[in-house]
Amino acid sequence: MKRIVEIVPARPGWYARWRVEPGGTRCYPVSLWVLLEETDGTGREVIGVDCVGQWPGADDNEVGGEFVRYLFQTPDSGAPADAEPPATVPGRVAGPDLRAV
Repeated sequence: MKRIVEIVPARPGWYARWRVEPGGTRCYPVSLWVLLEETDGTGREVIGVDCVGQWPGADDNEVGGEFVRYLFQTPDSGAPADAEPPATVPGRVAGPDLRAV
């Protein structure tokens, strides 16, 4: 089990890239960064939660999606080519439920 140490809003330009099919990816903006710590204090990690509430290792991520990486693109350069608005994910409620982390 891990505990949340800190939650910080993500700056514009951060994206989480997911592989949704062989050769196909989809990016969603990262909404916030979460610093997690093992309950015994031995390890820490930072995860990004995207705008549709997905994060690497979550049980209820988009079916078939595999986390690839985080990427940063300056806001003035626009969104990545594979970026999609959150409304395109059927059955997802915007915003993460961090109680399950």
